[in-house]
Amino acid sequence: MSRLAPVALSLLLAFGATHAAALEVHARDIHDDAPAKEARSDLRERYTKYEFQIPMRDGVKLFTAVYVPKDTGRSYPFLMQRTPYSAGVHADDQLHYGVNYMPKQIGPSKEFEDSGYIFVKQDVRGRFMSEGKWQEMTPHVNARRAAGEGNESQDMHDTVDWLLKNVPNNNGKVGILGISYPGFYTSASIIDSHPAIKAASPQAPVTDLYMGDDAYHGGAFMLAANFDFYAAFTEEPNPTPLPKTWGDFDYGVPDGYDYFLHRLTLSNIASSLSEKQRVLFAPMIEHTAYDEFWKNRNIAPHLKNVKAAVLTVGGWYDAEDLQGPFTTYHAIGKHNPGTFNGLVVGPWVHGGWAGGDGRSLGRVQFDANTGEHFRKEIQFPFFEQYLKGVKPGKPIAEVTAFETGTNVWRQYTAWPPQGAKPRILYFGANGGLGWQKPATEADRDSGYDEYVSDPKKPVPFVGYPATGVPKEYMVSDQRFAATRPDVLVYQTAPLQEDVTIAGPVTPKLFVSTSGTDADWVVKLIDVYPNEYPGDGEERKRGKDVPPPQATMAGYQQLVRGNPLRGKFRNSFERAEPFVPGKVEAVNFHLGDVHHTFRRGHRIMVQVQSSWFPLIDLNPQTFTDIAKAGPEDFRKATQRVYHAPETPSGLQLLVLPSR
Repeated sequence: MSRLAPVALSLLLAFGATHAAALEVHARDIHDDAPAKEARSDLRERYTKYEFQIPMRDGVKLFTAVYVPKDTGRSYPFLMQRTPYSAGVHADDQLHYGVNYMPKQIGPSKEFEDSGYIFVKQDVRGRFMSEGKWQEMTPHVNARRAAGEGNESQDMHDTVDWLLKNVPNNNGKVGILGISYPGFYTSASIIDSHPAIKAASPQAPVTDLYMGDDAYHGGAFMLAANFDFYAAFTEEPNPTPLPKTWGDFDYGVPDGYDYFLHRLTLSNIASSLSEKQRVLFAPMIEHTAYDEFWKNRNIAPHLKNVKAAVLTVGGWYDAEDLQGPFTTYHAIGKHNPGTFNGLVVGPWVHGGWAGGDGRSLGRVQFDANTGEHFRKEIQFPFFEQYLKGVKPGKPIAEVTAFETGTNVWRQYTAWPPQGAKPRILYFGANGGLGWQKPATEADRDSGYDEYVSDPKKPVPFVGYPATGVPKEYMVSDQRFAATRPDVLVYQTAPLQEDVTIAGPVTPKLFVSTSGTDADWVVKLIDVYPNEYPGDGEERKRGKDVPPPQATMAGYQQLVRGNPLRGKFRNSFERAEPFVPGKVEAVNFHLGDVHHTFRRGHRIMVQVQSSWFPLIDLNPQTFTDIAKAGPEDFRKATQRVYHAPETPSGLQLLVLPSR
């Protein structure tokens, strides 16, 4: 999804590094917080590059770049990435193929290049210099497979067979990794895996596009990110090295909020893309329910017969594929008992572990170089162990999760951790929030809170102008939203002790609407104390001074937020209208969290019915939103109930006090 600033196109071709600025704004990019580095002068001296067209079982040939150590006195394992973003090399602001072009980086980090691997990068079917027909999230099972379409597991199997036989000085072992879309290809490539594949690391893997990954969250379309992505990611005739460069979409205005609101309807928004851009964008908005289009592209049920050790990686602040790592981890554990199944989740944006230091995001600090720790202490030892037999100094835990708030790495034997118990924070009268369920008439007040939601004046998802999806939005200060009349706010008193949560967050609401459809956006927020280190110096100087510099005093840090499109409250496969005024239970998945709300902080929950343009607008009338006209977008009065018989709240998994 979106980024605050574009990354250099030169990182497009780095093995596992960030791709083009235009793709950097969406779900399937590979983000790297570090600036582009100069090529290491010794890479050309130490590695020889080869390019091959490797034949698949159906005759289609896949372009594959192979970087082989020049030290022929040793044998090396293969470390591979399969990508739709080009296996070519960017130089002089252009994309190049040819054995004379070397990238700035050929391994996931310097440790791999120094240790010695045979690095492999492959254009997947139908992309760039590979033959065949590309498919969005290649269905593993496809009874109607067309000529040139393939199966990623079979393509990986055939590629591994060819590499083992044709590239000398290999030790017979293969590893694979990739971030985002290459993370999907990593997962898909280890189904019924070739016995030579010993280690795999799907990182921020796109897993189920509809169920919480890039395309839809809670049945609501992730508008800003998908629009930017498909403005740049298009089908091209292949084999071809096009596009030579990636271009940013020209909004013509500084704020995407204004751009999308002016067009209002999805059909108008889609029409602002070119015909070529709409080819891949159109199915995203046409398939609004969880139908066969999406089910066929869900890789999770097929993650079986995985023989490789797996280390799945994700980021707590991944705006694109936060759910994918958890879905992948649970699916591999379910279907492959006995296989090492590791999970690492750090305080990172999408792919932020690949090259950045991971010390902070926006104004939120993490107090350590978390990215460097992952690369040196977890990722590198994992591949060294399973591809070279090097025993790590410290065994890799099944689950390594960064606990935000306290900023501590934790190790667990499973996720969610054993010992985490469900507790509900209940909404109360006058904006109260607490562990006690409303029980008496004294708790009733009016029994509900209400607001008017106007789709033509939606609640923005950030409090400043932006196009795309700024990467810091997932920790952004929510005070701009808390003051709006169409946002409900509930918060605890200052906490008397730390509260640590670990696992899924589940809103359990009782709601009604005067319309026939409604979105319910729930945000879990950490409210910092009004007195905080660094606060107050400017205030003490009197009123005739410039505005004080921003501090964390009173900061309302978003911890997790997600929507539910109300018409899918009972099933994502079948939409149902609301009966105006009828109270209904609404439960949904907000996402996983590992966070400690510190003593003196408050826990806040905000509820609203728009989050724009992060998600598309709900007209609040029961209709096919992809075909809705301006007349379908209407105001509605939304109610959230907190009476004894309708106790709305937020279920958390709480760990015992340490």
